[in-house]
Amino acid sequence: MGRFRDSGSDEEGEPGIDMSPMMDCIFILLIFFIVTTTFVEETGVEVDKPQAASAVNLEKTSILIALTAGGQVVYGGQDIGLGGVQSLVRRTLAKDPAVPVIIQADAQAQSGQLVRVIDEAKLGGAQKVSIATSAARG
Repeated sequence: MGRFRDSGSDEEGEPGIDMSPMMDCIFILLIFFIVTTTFVEETGVEVDKPQAASAVNLEKTSILIALTAGGQVVYGGQDIGLGGVQSLVRRTLAKDPAVPVIIQADAQAQSGQLVRVIDEAKLGGAQKVSIATSAARG
């Protein structure tokens, strides 16, 4: 005679661990960290900023434009040139008009080129244009 197994009994099977509460906690933590993280977009080039006694920290939500010693105007790692500043500022300010423009100019950059970048940002509609500096040592 053959043995008949009672299909309604779970006592013979090994108990398993319910993973769904742990997965819920992991996803909640993941969402929390994604939402609370602040993303700062860098310019993509390294510049030697001039020193100033009145240096303050950069604002987190800002348009960062770099002016290199060679005269390149860089945003997001790409050379946008002087002609691209106005359209970049206008596009970004269309989303949020209160965003300031911060220019990271190299200490060896020509002052005339820096003035032209500031003018282009103002023509793009920027209300606040700042120049990034590093704190003076002393």
